Amino acid sequence: MTATTQQPTTPAERTGARTPEAAELIGGARERIDALDDRIIGLVQERMAVSAVIQEARISSGGRRVNLSREMEVLAHYRDALGKPGTALAMTLLELCRGRV
Repeated sequence: MTATTQQPTTPAERTGARTPEAAELIGGARERIDALDDRIIGLVQERMAVSAVIQEARISSGGRRVNLSREMEVLAHYRDALGKPGTALAMTLLELCRGRV
């Protein structure tokens, strides 16, 4: 026998808010976050495509696929802007953008 889980039905249940007003605010903010996430994903995909062009040009000219000094610049840029978590974010971006040629 499997347990049936009830899905939240009211805005307050879906958001964890205690009032309808807070639920409405949270719902709207979540929609905005979802839209921002879609834009971020699109920008990451664009970054991956540009990185592939750079890697292809570097390799076809006899260079290496990865430029470590440039990667260090990127890491520093994100760390300076976002603190320690920025470094982790930059590492993830660099990983996504490597080896797509």
